[in-house]
Amino acid sequence: MTEQEFRLRADDALEQARRELMARADDEGFELELQNGVLQIEFEEPAPAKFVVSPNAPMRQVWVSAMAKGYRLDWDAGTSSFALGGESLDAFLGRLITQYLG
Repeated sequence: MTEQEFRLRADDALEQARRELMARADDEGFELELQNGVLQIEFEEPAPAKFVVSPNAPMRQVWVSAMAKGYRLDWDAGTSSFALGGESLDAFLGRLITQYLG
């Protein structure tokens, strides 16, 4: 995929993830911010923390930094989404949030 295609797909994926998490953010008390192509998920409880989701154009991956770990999601043509181990970005972020909130 070209860099331009990657950027469009990454922007769409992060916007979709933000939309998917909006209702949950209100219910579960975390904040979302999508700015300059980077999605940040911030928590006050159970302890202050931040998850950062950002595109990495040279690698054509979306990187997630959460709970002192880094994850690299590749484009999955079969599901038309960035995924890790077959789990889409939306589902992966949802699982990480559930794990963090306990």
